[in-house]
Amino acid sequence: MSDDFAALCANEPELAELRGAVRAFLSADHDEFGWQPTVDAWLSSWDEGFSARLGDAGFLGMTIPREYGGQGRSHLHRYVVTEELLAAGAPVAAHWIADRQVAPGLLAYGSEEQRQRLLPRIAAGRYFSAIGMSEPQAGSDLAASAAKATKTDGGWLLSGTKVWTSGAHLAHQIVVLARTSPVDPKRRHAGFSQFIVPTALAEAIPGSPPARSPNLTISPIVMMSGEHHFNEVTFDQVFVDDANVLGEIGAGWHQVTAELSFERSGPERILTTAPLLTALMRLLAAQDDLDDHAAAAVGDLLARVISLRQLSVSVARALAAGQSPVNEAALVKDLGTRFEQESVELAADLFSYVAADAPGHACVAALLDVARLHSPLFTLRGGTNEVLRGVVARGMGLR
Repeated sequence: MSDDFAALCANEPELAELRGAVRAFLSADHDEFGWQPTVDAWLSSWDEGFSARLGDAGFLGMTIPREYGGQGRSHLHRYVVTEELLAAGAPVAAHWIADRQVAPGLLAYGSEEQRQRLLPRIAAGRYFSAIGMSEPQAGSDLAASAAKATKTDGGWLLSGTKVWTSGAHLAHQIVVLARTSPVDPKRRHAGFSQFIVPTALAEAIPGSPPARSPNLTISPIVMMSGEHHFNEVTFDQVFVDDANVLGEIGAGWHQVTAELSFERSGPERILTTAPLLTALMRLLAAQDDLDDHAAAAVGDLLARVISLRQLSVSVARALAAGQSPVNEAALVKDLGTRFEQESVELAADLFSYVAADAPGHACVAALLDVARLHSPLFTLRGGTNEVLRGVVARGMGLR
């Protein structure tokens, strides 16, 4: 195996050992607690008990230094853990955003007080965060965000509305992007800052800053299925203490851009439908009458997911090397989420080859139903694919 290809496999001895340990944990935890694998688990399967057990086992906070309660390991170690969790369809939604985005942001830009206060809880799987970026009139164009923060004695007054704020109703805090200076038409990306806004759930944690202002309103956005993951969050002159400014005032755009590399490039942009595809492949392997069309479709699925995984691993290696692969991350998200969407209907086509009385048929049917319901979300969250292509074009000097 060439060195270049080996680098894309993320299977060095140390990583392979970690992968085996995570699989053993997942198998034992599933047998004891009975959670069911599902599609899109990183959005829809909120299980605070699982997150706490994962933290106790040492599989959270992989990139958080040990002095802050983490494991002090690399982005590749975290990648391996994440990949195994997603492949198993484990209930990871509670800790997902805090571990994936907030922790790296705190390490890069947070104050020492913020790191000491928040990182050990994130690594323990007992502190949950939401991200307030998108707005009703701005969508994925974050430069068009209108939420603003105005300086006042001891802090800032935050006003505006954020939408599609996953998990805000269950989170201890929301990290909000807001304008702190007027719009400059020649520099649309200037004048943004980030704020850590506690919610009412933070009250129960000793040492937390003041709890949610009564002027912060979290309203549910309920899916047609009745599921509630998204929220609209309204800030009406919400006071945010100076201690909860994340990074530098005016540097918010740079901070968010770096943060989005973590959000957009991970295996969750490729493996959202993995539990469905894995269960389906097991059923197809037991069929005796697959034709050439079905065999070719299975081969196409496998080839695409392997290629996308290698691209995602290359971004993880870049992050581990201290680089900021913004364009590459956008490309992973664009290609990966399109694959996820297309894989749902391809899976439905392949499922027609499975006998209705085959063992496991009902399980795959249920996973397929969930995948179809969630599929439209794949290319929207984390930035629409159209916006991401603009990011890539600018990075290549084409815009």
